[in-house]
Amino acid sequence: MIARLWHGATRSDRAEAYLRYLHETGLPGYRTVPGNKGVQVLMREEGTATHFLVVSYWESMEAVARFAGEPVDRAQYYPRDREFLLELEPQVVHYQVAATQ
Repeated sequence: MIARLWHGATRSDRAEAYLRYLHETGLPGYRTVPGNKGVQVLMREEGTATHFLVVSYWESMEAVARFAGEPVDRAQYYPRDREFLLELEPQVVHYQVAATQ
């Protein structure tokens, strides 16, 4: 299984609105792609910014490519992301899931 990690940050006063936006757009989008095994959103406040780490799980790199296209490490964004995010980070990272319990 592959874990795809995307990071983004918003101003803290926009964090709840961005989380709602993720629930409306990005999270359902992951689940529609064959080979997706789930997605988690992690949040952390740091000063005036809130960081988001979206971890999506995929059965294979081929499944990731069905979602992301090529190159697979290019970040995917939705139309309103620019309204919330402090920057549009261009890349994501992938890890092979080595253990779960």
